[in-house]
Amino acid sequence: MPQPRRLRVRLAQQLLTAACLALCTLTAFAAPPSDADIERLLKASRAESMLNAILPQMEAMQRQQFEQLTAGKPLSAEQKADVDRIQSRTNEIVRESLAWEQMRPLYIDVYKQTFTSEEVKAMAKFYESPAGKSLLDKTPLLMQNLMLAIQQKMIPMLEALQAELKTVAEEEAKAAPAKKK
Repeated sequence: MPQPRRLRVRLAQQLLTAACLALCTLTAFAAPPSDADIERLLKASRAESMLNAILPQMEAMQRQQFEQLTAGKPLSAEQKADVDRIQSRTNEIVRESLAWEQMRPLYIDVYKQTFTSEEVKAMAKFYESPAGKSLLDKTPLLMQNLMLAIQQKMIPMLEALQAELKTVAEEEAKAAPAKKK
């Protein structure tokens, strides 16, 4: 009887050792990326210039918001100057808050939380390749073309929605006198 018990203990030990090795192997494969690997990826993917390209878009959106807030309101020269000053200060705050020096640590932390070391290395390698550089170069044109294509797709849909709204409004207008009776 002692033989089978020792065999079971030995088998259990071997299974436990195998499980620990498997866990260590999985942990090694899922290692977080180093700061240097992330820096390489951020440089290869042009993250800083992409962030800087967003700033004028954000300023344009803010400008539109200010225009909407003041639309149709007669403003004195002093009030216009105040609005301009507020808008300039708002732009300044956004630029300071989203400056690369402020955002870089955030990018590094988020990339560490999101990707493994192997994934970061593979993405950096891709963006450093001719195909990756081409993707980065052509992405603005791709987005512009997609927006135009989506707009063209939406025109008939919007026309159909307008026709439907008109039909519903006409039906409600015809039904309104009948309800009053």
